[in-house]
Amino acid sequence: MSKLKIAVQKAGRLHDDSMKILNEVGVSIDNGKDQLKASARNFPLEVFYLRNGDIPQYLRDGVVDAAIIGENVLIEKGGDVAIVEKLGFSKCKVSVAIPKNTKFKDVKDLEGKRIATSYPNTVNQYLEKQNIKANLHIINGSVEIAPNIGLADAIVDIVSSGSTLFKNNLKEVEVILNSEAVLAASPLIGEEQKNILNRLQFRLQSVLKGRQSKYVLLNAPNEKLEEIIKILPGMKSPTVLPLAEAGWSSVHSVINKHEFWEIIDELKRVGAQGILVCPIENMVL
Repeated sequence: MSKLKIAVQKAGRLHDDSMKILNEVGVSIDNGKDQLKASARNFPLEVFYLRNGDIPQYLRDGVVDAAIIGENVLIEKGGDVAIVEKLGFSKCKVSVAIPKNTKFKDVKDLEGKRIATSYPNTVNQYLEKQNIKANLHIINGSVEIAPNIGLADAIVDIVSSGSTLFKNNLKEVEVILNSEAVLAASPLIGEEQKNILNRLQFRLQSVLKGRQSKYVLLNAPNEKLEEIIKILPGMKSPTVLPLAEAGWSSVHSVINKHEFWEIIDELKRVGAQGILVCPIENMVL
């Protein structure tokens, strides 16, 4: 039986988030400590635990069929590898940072400067778009120290909380790229593996849609139903069921979690009562 070979970062936050979402889509993986390869019990999937920076080459060579990888790494090292699905977790930025006491008006201030980075391809693409010439120093490791030892005037590196920049007396001045975890596919993926990947993607989309949504149940006087339904369009339209008490109905719907409080305020304003909000694990469309 064919299996989909998928690469996941060996350790770190991206690894943890990747394994969590695979578990949420019902893929049970038996993996022991320090194991580099593991198979799923209930899905035709084999997981390879690899260094994040090595994954683009494995995808390009067809050693693995797919990967959950940081978008920033894929752009830097695997520009020819297709992104199948953005996954919404492990978010970060690739940003320009300079010493705190250095003045910075706009990106043109980088002209002729020395920039230390582990992302030369990303930085070069950005500088070309901005029509800026600068000198890159490629560093693998602690890029933040470069300005402090006189090696560079600025750095370009991943920024999450900004605490590392703060500790090294640096400030973020320009965001080059916003990144998140993505599902990527090898250009050499076979037809059978592509079908399995489609099944996995369908499950992932259901979980991701659920994460963005809330299930709402409320009681409403019948004379207010029309107003309430306008506020709650749902996936097609809200479900309306009569209550035992005459003149009242129960309304069920799904709302976007980012609009949650605004919608709740509107519902209360037009007379909704007993509002119950529940999380959604999966939403199959």
